[in-house]
This record gives sequence, structure tokens and C-alpha cells, in this order.
Amino acid sequence: MNKKTNTLIPAALAAAVLLALASAPVAAQDANAAGSADAAAKAKQLQTVIVTGTRSASRTESSSLTPIDVVSAQALQQTGTTDLPTALARIIPSLNFPRPAAADTADTQRPAQLRGLSPDQVLVLVNGKRWHPGAILLNNGVIGRGSQPVDLNTIPLSAIDHIEVLRDGASAHYGSDAIAGVINVILKKGAAGGDVEVSGGQYSAGDGRQWLGSANFGIPLNGDQGWLRLTLESGNQDHTNRAGPDNRSPAWEALGVNFRQGDPDVHSNNVLLNAQYNITPDVEFYAFGHYGHRNSTSPAFFRYGLNSPKPNNPLMASLYPNGFLPLENADSTDQSLVAGVRGTVNGWRWDVSANYGGNRVSYETRNSLNYAYLHDFGNTPTAFQDGILKATQQSFDIDIAKDFRPSWLPNPLTVAFGTEYLRQGYQIAAGALPSWYVGTSGTAGGAQGFAGWQPANAVNASRHDVAEYIDFETNLTDKLGASLAVRHENYSDFGSTTSGSLSARYDFTDSFALRGGASTGFRAPSLGQEYFSQISSLFYAAGSLPGLPAGIYNRGLVPVGSPIATLLGAEPLKAEKSRNFTLGAVWNPTEALNLSVDVYQIEIDNRIALSGAISTTTPKVVSYLAANGITNLQYSSVNYFTNAADTRTRGVDFVGTYVAKLGDAGTLTSTLSANYNQNKVTSVKANPAVLDNLGVSFVRLNRQDIKGYLANTTPRSKLILSEQYDVGNWGFTGTLTRYGRYTSYVSSLSTYNPAAGIVDQTFTPKWILDLAGNYRWQHWTFTLGADNVLNNHPDKNIANNTNNGTLPYSTYSPFGYNGAYVYGKVRYSW
Repeated sequence: MNKKTNTLIPAALAAAVLLALASAPVAAQDANAAGSADAAAKAKQLQTVIVTGTRSASRTESSSLTPIDVVSAQALQQTGTTDLPTALARIIPSLNFPRPAAADTADTQRPAQLRGLSPDQVLVLVNGKRWHPGAILLNNGVIGRGSQPVDLNTIPLSAIDHIEVLRDGASAHYGSDAIAGVINVILKKGAAGGDVEVSGGQYSAGDGRQWLGSANFGIPLNGDQGWLRLTLESGNQDHTNRAGPDNRSPAWEALGVNFRQGDPDVHSNNVLLNAQYNITPDVEFYAFGHYGHRNSTSPAFFRYGLNSPKPNNPLMASLYPNGFLPLENADSTDQSLVAGVRGTVNGWRWDVSANYGGNRVSYETRNSLNYAYLHDFGNTPTAFQDGILKATQQSFDIDIAKDFRPSWLPNPLTVAFGTEYLRQGYQIAAGALPSWYVGTSGTAGGAQGFAGWQPANAVNASRHDVAEYIDFETNLTDKLGASLAVRHENYSDFGSTTSGSLSARYDFTDSFALRGGASTGFRAPSLGQEYFSQISSLFYAAGSLPGLPAGIYNRGLVPVGSPIATLLGAEPLKAEKSRNFTLGAVWNPTEALNLSVDVYQIEIDNRIALSGAISTTTPKVVSYLAANGITNLQYSSVNYFTNAADTRTRGVDFVGTYVAKLGDAGTLTSTLSANYNQNKVTSVKANPAVLDNLGVSFVRLNRQDIKGYLANTTPRSKLILSEQYDVGNWGFTGTLTRYGRYTSYVSSLSTYNPAAGIVDQTFTPKWILDLAGNYRWQHWTFTLGADNVLNNHPDKNIANNTNNGTLPYSTYSPFGYNGAYVYGKVRYSW
């Protein structure tokens, strides 16, 4: 049986099971039409009023002018996972959440993508307020490379009431980052009710054991004057490993599996509060905040010992004669607090709030050594303090809105306006001397696995922004709704920008409508992209670098505003600018069936990316730098962030939901959703003239970026078929997800060598089936489930991309490569 048949048979069986369930409501539809219609009508009347992308007080999901998904807490819990981005990725087809491993810091704060765009091009809100970015900047070969994304895992699932995902550009409403869309997390509120849950599970391979305990409950304040809602969460995750033995020869294979490729070890604790107190009948105080601590440990590459066919540095004999696996520990602390006062006066709705958020990550390399330090001092630490990254954000917001009833309009006109002051900070604290020490012996320096940040990397930077906006929204006729928004921003580092949006919806009938919009948007360069640096140091003997004396030289990423970067063509980063267009249709042929389809195009100018390396050792470059004041050259090569390219994204979203009321036989909810997305680099900026004049070989954006990271290294298509069946005290969920093909690209055509096996690799589509069942008894709910029931894995890497067989899987896989996961949950609710 060929490989293609092996892939199709389990997928076909899984599809048949779910489609059989989906066909059930067709037979029962006529018999239960009256009951279904009544239930659907009641549900429609009770639809959640959306707050994302609109400042109207009465806009619902079904009447939205723009494509928006409302994801309930129940839907999130039914995914089986305990982390938020994974849950969303199993519900929303345009959302991608890869699971990189063995990539330094990338698996500590994993990035989520919307519509294949950069993780920092989607805005994350909590209760409508801007959430802060993480401190980590992804500068390795992972999806989202170069971004400083928000860490969605800081938000406990048990604290969430629902999530609104706006699949359209919204910079005119919210400012920077909302190019791809907005994820707005709405927290549970009120004093009534609560739950306590314990869950646990592990992968079918026998590793990756996890447990999580959570509690969510409300407390009344001064009778019915207010409430305080608390969420407590603690969890632990053991690492997984899908690495293989070194396959270079039987002697290497005899050493066994020494590398690790999989999820990290993680222990986390979270506390989240949400509170409200009525000061007067028309004025209320509100606050919500979060404190989280996550300790994660990831592997670096294994260092072979003296027992290998190619013995390593003999200095390791006293510590690790048989080799060692360096471990990278990230100790992350996350804090946030939002407090405000809101109310109404003479029909005016007003909201004044202050917002603080910050993330601090302290790094330590463990189970390692520094060869240069050991050589020079006769000893070496085995654990190294590598340094600290910190990102902070503060804002002050004033939002005002009112519904006017002008005589020349048949319906109320919502007018909203406001202002925001935003301050952001970024810090790097250097690591301890042994973590980056190099010496002059020529022996390899720095902690093996992850060398610390040097004093030259230390930075404490900040910027501020002042914004103003105005929105108009109304139904111009009983069938035509429209909104117009304009927002102006003035950043202290790159200047000012103005964004606008126009959206409209026309309801031809009560069941069919067209909607569309056009907008401009922007993303401010993150402070990490402006100020982050990471360098490695080597001692070069005389003659090793032509034209330079013996000494220690650095290579790596330098801040865009540093003297050497500026002299070598770096320019102050500009904001990325977007033009978003969307057109869609909404059709409800029956009360039980809802269908929507939206096509979109997003054009982005001045995409920010990491440049290629610039050699600084040629005599012409050395003379040029010396003539401009850099006489003690510290670098052998550098790269920096740059506004590198323009891109275009085109795609289509489809969502269909059918709710069948089967009387005594229960309720079956069927959802089919799909996304097709195509990203393309339309142009690359010319090289800086100074580099051409110096004759420096420079690639502003390499082939891997152009073809891969900014284009086709995320699945072009994704389809999700979900069935939820409830009858009596029982509930069953089945979700079948198809991830489309994606491609891993080599960095340049000069390295593209089919004869040597160095080629691009396209990964075939895969089907993933998740199943779960639960039983409700009084206040208790018992759940058993399995994710990836069929134990499917992505294609293995081609031989040249496996590091001699030790790392068989690609970090680009959209669903990871751990295999089947089996879990159980027990929840008590009141």
C-alpha cells in the first residue's frame, strides 16, 4: 500500500464518521421544525451584543458590518487543550499556532498568526483594552521571525466568558497592530456561579504528561453594589521528545538518542481578577488585572563527548566526558492592571481608564559550560545567568459615545470619539560575565547552548504615542448599515500616521445580506525591533580576518540606530502601512442554518524583517568605518532590522453552522469552517547605496524570507468540521481539521543543490481528528477525550534538514509532531 493511500484511508474513515453524524439532522428536520424554529428564534433574540470593531451599544454578531467570530467559553473548553492559542486554532481556520522546538526562546512564548501574517500584526485586547506584548523577540528560524508578539498563554481559559475575533483590519478603531484583525478576550463577570476543574493527560508515546487545576468564582461587594471575580490556575507540563539517533554511521547510532525535539518542561501559575463596583446608579468603577509566572526549560543542541567517533574538546573531560545537552531556562513574570470609571450622563456613554502591563523574562543556561572560561581560570560554572528582557506598556484612555437621533436619518447615529496616551518601554540587562566570556586563547567562549547578553547589548528604551479618533455608525435605511472611522497617531520615534475605515452592510432580505469594507492601517515598529541586539563573540588569530589584527570580534544582530548599523545603511524604522479590502455575504436560509463567506485582500508596505549579514572585514569597509570614527572595530559581521518588502495577502473565509433540535434525541450542532490564504512578496527594497559603493555582498531579504516566512511556510488552506451532540446528561464532540500544504525553503539559490539533497520541501496536507465525551451529573462534569486520535504526524524532514537524523520534524508544522494526546477532566460548577 503506497504512502498516499495510507494517508487517505484514515482521513476518509474520520470524515465518514463525522459526516454520518452531520446527516442525522436532515432526517429529523421536518419532524422537529417547529421546535427548532422556536429555539432558534429565542437564540437569535438573545445573541451576544458584540463590542469589537464597533462602538454601537446594540450591534450583534448577526448584524455585524464586518466578519467576526464569537467563540464561547464552552467551545474553548470542548477543544480539550489547556492553552488559549491552541484552542482558538482548533476553532478558527484563519488562525495558525505552530509549535517550534529547539529554537532558543521561541517555544517560551509561542506566536499565533491570523491570515498567515506576522504574529505582531494581530491586536490582542482584554475587555476591550490593549494587552501588552511579551519581552521575547523571535530572531531564529521560526514562523513569526522578527516579531515581538503578545503571549496569549498569559490569559487563563477558565477566566474567559467568550472571545470576539474580528477578521478585518481595525487600526482606525484601535491603532497599531490591528492589520490582520483583533482578538478581544471578554472575561467572566458577576458574583454568581463558579467552577473548579482538574485535568490531566499525556501523549500516546508515553511522555508530555500534563496536569492543570483551576478555580473561577465570584464574590459580591457590599450586597449588590458590585462584585469581584477571581481565577486561580496552576499547571505543569513535562517535556516531549521526538528526536532520533545520529545516523552518520553505526558508531554514531550506538550513542543512542541524545538530542531533544519537542515541547518544553513548563510550570505555570496564574491569578486573574475582574471587578466592578457601582459608585452611583450611573457611574461604576471597574478593574481587572493579572499576575502570572511561567518557568520553562527548553533544550539546545546536544554536545558530543569524548566517546564519540569525533571526540569533542578535551576540556570537557572533568565535567561531561560523554557529552551534554544544554538546557535553556526562561523564568517569565507577567503583570497587568487596568482600572477605570465609566458611566452615562444625558445619553453620553463615557469611559476613562488607565492600563499597565509588563513582561519580564530572566534567562539561565543550565547543564552547560564555557570552554574559554574553563581554559583561562581552570573552572567553569555549569549554570549561567544569561540576562533579562523586559517589556512594559502604560496607557491612559478616554472614550465617549452617544446615540443621536437626527431628523434626516431614520435610525440613531452613534458618534464616538476619544484619545489615548500610550507609553512603551523595552530593557535588556546583561548576563553574568561567565555567560558571555570569550578570552584570548582562541577556545570557544560563551555558555554552550545560549550565550548571555553582553554589556554592549544592555538597553533601556522607551517611546510614547498620542492618538485621537472619531467614529460614526448608523443604519442609513432599514436595510443599509454603515460606519466610518478615522484615527490619528503621533509616535515619538517614527512620527505620525492617520488610518481610516469605511464599512457597510445591505440586508436584501431578513435572511441574506452583503457586507464589505475598505480601510487603511499600520503597525508601529516594536521597541524590540528597534533596540534588541544579540551578539556572539569569537577570538580570531592573526590572519584569520584579512586586514584586521588578532582579537575578539562580534557578529550578530545590532540595533538599527547603532553607529555601525547607521554607517552600513540602516535607516530609522518606519511603520508598516496596510490597505485592507473585504467583501462578504451572510445567508440564513433557515433559522437553524447560518452561512457566511468573506473574501479579502491586504496589501502591506514596508514590512519589517531581519536583513542578511553584512561583512565588515574587507579593507574598504574597515577604512570607511575608520574614517567615520569607528577605529576599534568590534564586529566581523552585522545584521539589523529593516523595512524590507511589500506584501499582498489574498484569501477567503467560510463559516457554516447548523443547529438541529431533535426533541428527546437531543441537539446536534454542526460547524464547517474553512480558510484559503495566499501571501506573496510583491517587491523588495533596493540595497542601501553605501553598501553597493563599498562592494559589500548584501541581501536585504533572502529567499527563505521571500518565499517562506512572509509567504508559504504557513498552510495555504485549513478546513475544520466540528460536531457537538448533546442528549440528556451526555455531550459528545468531534472535530476534524485538515491542514493544507506548506513549504520549507532554502535561504538562497546558491545553496539549492538537488544533487546534494539540499532542496525546498513541501509538506503534504494532514487530517487531525479530536474526540471527546462528557457526562453531567448534578454539579459535576466528567470528560474523557483524545486529541489527534489517529496519531498523525507531519511529513518527516528530508535527510539534509534532519541534522543527521537527530531532528526529524519541521518546526513549521501547524499542529506540532507529538502525536495523540489522551486526557481527562473533572469540573464542579455552581
